[in-house]
Amino acid sequence: MKRLLILSLALMSASASAGQAEQIARIERGLRPPVLLSGDPAAARSLLDEMRRLHVPGVSIAVIRNGKIAWARGYGVAFTGGPAITPATLFQAASISKSVTAMAALRLAERGELDLDADINTVLTSWALPPGAADVTLRQLLSHTAGTGVSGFPGYAAHQPAPTLLQVLDGAPPANTKPVRIESAPGAEWHYSGGGYSIVQQALIDRTKQPFDVLLRDTVLAPIGMTHSRFAQPLPVGLLTRAALPHDGEGKPLAGGPYTYPELAAAGLWTTPSDLARFALDLQRSAGGGKGVLSARMARTMLTPVKNGYGLGVNVQGEGASLGFAHGGSNNGYKNTLFAYAHGDGAVVMTNGDNGGELASSVLRALAQEYKWPSQRVAVRKAIALPVKEQEALAGRYDLKGLGDFKVARRDGRLMIALRGDSWEPLYAASPTVLFVLSSELELRLDGDGGRILSGSFDVPFTRAP
Repeated sequence: MKRLLILSLALMSASASAGQAEQIARIERGLRPPVLLSGDPAAARSLLDEMRRLHVPGVSIAVIRNGKIAWARGYGVAFTGGPAITPATLFQAASISKSVTAMAALRLAERGELDLDADINTVLTSWALPPGAADVTLRQLLSHTAGTGVSGFPGYAAHQPAPTLLQVLDGAPPANTKPVRIESAPGAEWHYSGGGYSIVQQALIDRTKQPFDVLLRDTVLAPIGMTHSRFAQPLPVGLLTRAALPHDGEGKPLAGGPYTYPELAAAGLWTTPSDLARFALDLQRSAGGGKGVLSARMARTMLTPVKNGYGLGVNVQGEGASLGFAHGGSNNGYKNTLFAYAHGDGAVVMTNGDNGGELASSVLRALAQEYKWPSQRVAVRKAIALPVKEQEALAGRYDLKGLGDFKVARRDGRLMIALRGDSWEPLYAASPTVLFVLSSELELRLDGDGGRILSGSFDVPFTRAP
């Protein structure tokens, strides 16, 4: 009887492994664009074909199913001629660092060491925000509603000197960003601010009297078991052999290797998809009343939108069974995404190419299709013909408040948009005032010489530049 039981369990395990292998194979060849034109279905593409098309050398994926990491795989290489990507290969997490930072801040708040709604200047001792019309709170900084500027950080190439955190905050040489200051009324609007997270970084250092990397290790990384993760900029030389190196949009390696980001809270985490999946699982458990870094109350606070669908350190999407949390990451040569349902599946996709964001989103859609997720599916849209005169009238450059700009033009006989640099793509019209692209779920809603740009819960105004 005992032998029969062992044989039965072995056969069940083999069957499960074979079934999972088939699922993974379907995902690997089932990548689709975020938007399809009605009546023009696009064939699914393979992961490796998309990596070649987008010039992304390496991809690493970790998938959450049934409260655990179901599988993790690497594809491609760390650099041309270099080692293969494995689940243990390190990537820069970029802005996903903010989610981990937020969890650390909330844990300190639970301990009574920080007050989410007190003036942050009462915590800061090494630096302070210049006096303003209203206090700025930790809750506002974590939710991008503090009115602070400096949306993101370009980083520092290997040959460039990197500033201290205080130099970043004051925009002092060799910092390559302006001073972090209050630019709009605190609490009035959502304005993505990596600068605000640099204030959080300094506040956590001042309150605990600990180096930021040590604090984050002790409060979040170690308790969760994120053993491959560290807030280290630059990465110690001994660990570079385990890292995927960054590449530009043409697949060329960035000279000197990874850029340095002294803005640790906003962009400085090195990690793996599996470690970030452990982070997501911990937040899921806490939010569900289980044992995690945060209490159930604080985890639910983290997952409650403040403005523009952003909670404390995470984007919050959907409701009910579709309720999920997410964050993207974009450093030079690294593009990543984390997505997980509050009570269900999820995934982390990390890449070492500047076009990796599109690839990561396609992987999520393939996962959603295979596992029948309630969201993250392909959208089908109908386009209308916009008169040439109306297309020409839209041509110009538009400013997104605090997030750079984009360009619209008529090129090669059609309306086109460049959302980033000179990377142009077709722009379609759902109506005379609603425009969309196929590379993302982004939508432009026009209103005179401006309008709003929307993508999921993201909603930011834009105006035509002079």
